[in-house]
Amino acid sequence: MNIVRLSLLLAALGLTACKDPKWEAEVKWREDQVKAMETELATRAKFLENDRNAFKSKEAGLQEERNAIQKRVDELKAIEKGLEDRNKLLDERKKQLDAQEAEVKKGLAKLEIKRRRGPVPSTTAERIIVLDPAQDEVLFERNADFKGAIASTTKVLTAILIIEAGNLDQIVKIEDSDTRCAPVRIGLKAGEEYTRRDLLTALMVKSSNDIAQALARDNAGSVEAFVEKMNAKARALGSTDCRFINPNGLPPVNGQPDPYCSARDLALICDAADQLPDLRAMVRLKSYVFHKPGGKDVLLENTNRVLKSCDFCDGMKTGYTQAAGYCLVATGERNGRRRIVVVLNGTQSSVWRDAQALLDWSLRA
Repeated sequence: MNIVRLSLLLAALGLTACKDPKWEAEVKWREDQVKAMETELATRAKFLENDRNAFKSKEAGLQEERNAIQKRVDELKAIEKGLEDRNKLLDERKKQLDAQEAEVKKGLAKLEIKRRRGPVPSTTAERIIVLDPAQDEVLFERNADFKGAIASTTKVLTAILIIEAGNLDQIVKIEDSDTRCAPVRIGLKAGEEYTRRDLLTALMVKSSNDIAQALARDNAGSVEAFVEKMNAKARALGSTDCRFINPNGLPPVNGQPDPYCSARDLALICDAADQLPDLRAMVRLKSYVFHKPGGKDVLLENTNRVLKSCDFCDGMKTGYTQAAGYCLVATGERNGRRRIVVVLNGTQSSVWRDAQALLDWSLRA
């Protein structure tokens, strides 16, 4: 029962009851009990209020500690972020220093290679380029971007298309149109049959123009269609300063535009050719026995004289027209190093000397 209600009840009883000492004493005792309970409750309430205030004080203190801890955490995160940024800057700087060091080493290595090679040999050809195909590095050049005729070195591109078409052992039947071209010719006759491999080998060794026409017609249906494939292939190889009008490199006829190619673009084409094992096997031959119908054999001597005078030369193709002068692409390898030398617009006496000297010089280091 609520203490207040109890007090009111006792008071009401006191008003209505008769005066009886025992009753009054009983009422007095009860009143004292109620007061004592009220005092105890008030005391407990005060204690609770004190406890509540103490709890609030502790809670406030804990919140302050939390805030201080969070502030310290934020400070540590900021320090950590600063360290990360600094480490990134240090890493970036290290990369820059490493790159600079590598560049310096590369430069020193090139200087050492140049020292070991010695000076570039004296040459007279108008257009020259010497290529290290493994490093895609030009070791020497002269008028390498000048566009002009390249004569029968054109046949390197012809050979690429024939080999990439495959089926080199398939028979080709010679047609009359194949035989109609300017010298040099091997003397093909309409109706004769040869494998593509035999014809292509003879082409790369002896540079016969009638063979080039026969292979072009066999490959594309006509010489004109084959020429379109030649120009498309040259563009695909990255050669942009060139135009081909026939598969053999002969001068233009009947109003044809002048063919042209730069030494740099020819080097790109020869680099692609040099990666074809079948072609590599053909251009390294110093001679080749061409079997004609009826059992007649023709011994073909390679037109590349450097093959015979230089033991590390292993290809690739000669050429001559009045516009192109004497031309030679010479390939060679020594001590695991491979080089491609393009010599264009040379003279009959100097083209071999220029090519061999440049090949030897470039393979020293």
